[in-house]
Formats: sequence, structure tokens, C-alpha cells
Amino acid sequence: MKKIEQILRSNGSHWVGDGFPVRSLFSYQGDTKATSPFLLFDYAGPHVFEPNIRSPRGVEQHPHRGFETVTIVYEGEVSHRDSSGGGGTISRGDVQWMTAGSGILHEEFHSENFSKSGGPFQMVQLWINLPAKDKSAPPAYQAIVSSQIPVVELEQGSARIIAGTFKGTEGAAQTFTPINLWDIRLETQANITLDLPQDHNVMIAVLSGTITVDGKSVTSAEIARLSTNGSDVTICTERDSTLLVMTGEPIAEPVVGYGPFVMNSEAEIREAINDFNSGRFGNF
Repeated sequence: MKKIEQILRSNGSHWVGDGFPVRSLFSYQGDTKATSPFLLFDYAGPHVFEPNIRSPRGVEQHPHRGFETVTIVYEGEVSHRDSSGGGGTISRGDVQWMTAGSGILHEEFHSENFSKSGGPFQMVQLWINLPAKDKSAPPAYQAIVSSQIPVVELEQGSARIIAGTFKGTEGAAQTFTPINLWDIRLETQANITLDLPQDHNVMIAVLSGTITVDGKSVTSAEIARLSTNGSDVTICTERDSTLLVMTGEPIAEPVVGYGPFVMNSEAEIREAINDFNSGRFGNF
């Protein structure tokens, strides 16, 4: 059985633009070897927005290079567009998987309908590193609607397979490196054992509810980072719980990050800044 190495939690919250009240549960400023290939985990919400009859709330045009962003909407709606031509609206259960690669401009706002109606909002954005050979990949976009995500029924819940494989079921997303991303819902007093890859870094994010792993309690807006040794983990719930299970094969390369750029060296960061300032990331 895997053991808990660390419980990750935010020291506070902040706003990204005026539309996303975020708690960062980990980032590339921390121990990147322990979380690789995952770079950042932002948990937006739960939050209730009042109707907004003015311009939609959100974050304006900003750049990315060297990694991927994965946005999972649990409540509310987010409209987005980028300089590669990608865009659209993601609703409850949908996933936006954006490959920034060599460089992209991006913006995201509450959808027009959600802005008018208001209501509960809950979202996760996960940053996933790219290996050096793929950091110059062309920008790309995977629009994954809820109906495209396979569901595996469990005895005491269910699992949506966003990426990777779960009990023989292949996930919806294409990835550059081996990754599992499972959206798991468990009932009160559930007791399940998950088989996990031996060579992956593994984290379990609790988005709602409370679970017990390795004799330790992990509750909402906390992440259990597990040991690399061991091939499975037993999860017990105290009440209905929503979990995001993340496993990934570590990328054994340097991580140098500066804001929205994540590369392998300071020189590459300077190049990214110069390319952005020179307009080489494209435009809308």
C-alpha cells in the first residue's frame, strides 16, 4: 500500500482576473520532482456569483509556453478562445485540454449565459509539464465534452476517465507522457482500493467531502501526495466525496518557471519573454 508523504493545501486564496477565486494547492515554486509531471493545481470555488448584466467576469488575454493547461468545470460555464483558433464554452462536466507548446495567447471568461444567470461556480485548472522535446510543439486544443468522457461504475460510486486508463477503460484525452486523470465520486462510508502505476507520482485531490488514506484524514481543498513505493491505495470516505486522482510518469528534466512560461533553462525563459513581447505568439 502507498503511504501519504505530504498533505498539500493552500495558505490563502487570490483572484485570477475578476472571475476566478482561486486556491493554489501546489505550484512549480515547490518540489517539482515530487509532483512531476504536474506543475500547478488551482482550485477555483466553490463560489456563488450574482448575475452580472455588464461585461462577463474573467481574465483577459495572457500568454503560455512550454506546458499544457487542463480545465475541468464542476459548476458554472467558462467561455474561452486562443490564438491557435481554439475556443468555445465548457460547461458542467466538460474539460478543456490546451497545449501551449511553442506559445499561445489565451483568454477565459464566464459564459454569457452564466454571467446573466449567476449561480454556483467550481473549477479546477491543472498545469502539466511537457518534456523538452515537445515544448516547441504547435499549440493545440482538445475540447472534451462530458458525454465523451468514459464512466466506470464502482460499487460505491463512479469514475470518469479523463486521461489514462482505469480498470481497462481508456480516457478521453491524448497526452504527451503517461498520465492518469480520474474524476471519482464516492458515496458516504465507501471503501475502495485503487490500483496505481508503480513508477508514477500520485496525488489525490479532495474537492468535496472527507476521506481517510493511510490512517490520515484529507478534506476539501487538500491533496494527499503519496509515496512512489507501493502499487495501490485504499480510500475510505466519511461522507459523499469528489476526488481528482492524478498519476504521472515523472519528467526527469530541469524545471524553470516564470509566470506563464515553464521551460528548462533561464535562457529559454528569456527567449519566451522576448518572443511574446515581439508578437511571435500570434494574435486573435
